[in-house]
Amino acid sequence: MSETEFPEPQHRFGSLTLVPKADEKQSTKDFKSDQEVRWCPGCGDYAILKAVQQVLPELGIPREKFVVVSGIGCSSRFPYYMNTFGFHSIHGRAPAVATGLKLARPELEVWIATGDGDSMSIGGNHLIHVLRRNVGVKILMFNNRIYGLTKGQYSPTSEPGKRTKSTPFGSIDAPFNPLALALGAGATFVARSVDVWLPHLKETLRRAAQHRGTAFVEIYQNCNIFNDKAFAYMTEKETRDENAVYLEHGKPLLFGKQRQRGIRLRGAALEAFDVDPANPAASAADALVWDETAASPALAFLAAQLLPPGLPTALGVLRAVERPTYESGVIDQIHQIESRGLGKLEDLLTTGDTWTVREPGAAPAS
Repeated sequence: MSETEFPEPQHRFGSLTLVPKADEKQSTKDFKSDQEVRWCPGCGDYAILKAVQQVLPELGIPREKFVVVSGIGCSSRFPYYMNTFGFHSIHGRAPAVATGLKLARPELEVWIATGDGDSMSIGGNHLIHVLRRNVGVKILMFNNRIYGLTKGQYSPTSEPGKRTKSTPFGSIDAPFNPLALALGAGATFVARSVDVWLPHLKETLRRAAQHRGTAFVEIYQNCNIFNDKAFAYMTEKETRDENAVYLEHGKPLLFGKQRQRGIRLRGAALEAFDVDPANPAASAADALVWDETAASPALAFLAAQLLPPGLPTALGVLRAVERPTYESGVIDQIHQIESRGLGKLEDLLTTGDTWTVREPGAAPAS
């Protein structure tokens, strides 16, 4: 059975049954809940919320099919502000909850809102397994390089030397690179954007929504209370063009206000170079042409290492490849078992305390 053959659901919420209307046009307003948004004034989470609420109605999917799952942290208040189904789960366990939901109801669009502390620390194990399994969920990881909800401790993505309440003399940890971690776990869609770059963020979210399988999007998000201007080098108008390179499939990696710099492959590393003003076309041809669909994640892993100082931050889609989703494999296996007369999963789960699984025609155990 393919993923498109599941019957149209009727979603129950208490005594109310919501039947999706495919021909009903949706707007941003339809995805806004009646809850007061309670983040600190100026927080980057507002921009991310706005982007998501603008993109989801464009997808042509009834909002009753969306579920937003979160863990613990500032970002994890996200389900309250989305007028969709939602689940505010426990610290770091959003991927596990979302996986169970996608297996039970594969026709739903399951999105995860998480932070660098929630997903990279206590939730690290759950994150890598949802990525390697390629469960059809979309993961938005808000990275502000700090623990915001618990008032400013350093996080797994904080830079070395970071002075916080828990590292008063500076962090001595080597931080996680979330994109490199995702690629190493076998993620099939990996991307990065910035909270305040709304057009870029929205396009990245659209791409993630279209992907079949796990889509992992790291979003640089400013915490103006505990880690203000952590990404100022690439959000301030005066410096951002020199500090960011946009990954566009099939296009050369050029950056700078005049696109006067490029990224090329030298040996086993990527390096920045100056385009020769005397012969810009020939010089620019030396730039690496980006391929997000490459079978090997090697170049994507190198792009994840493009970080300051000295190199621009890579933004956009690093990798987008197809692989069978976990839920489709589980469902196919269940149907194969049932077709072979080995019983039904529902029967096993609802009858008796123990059971024996055997091949058809095999003699019962004595």
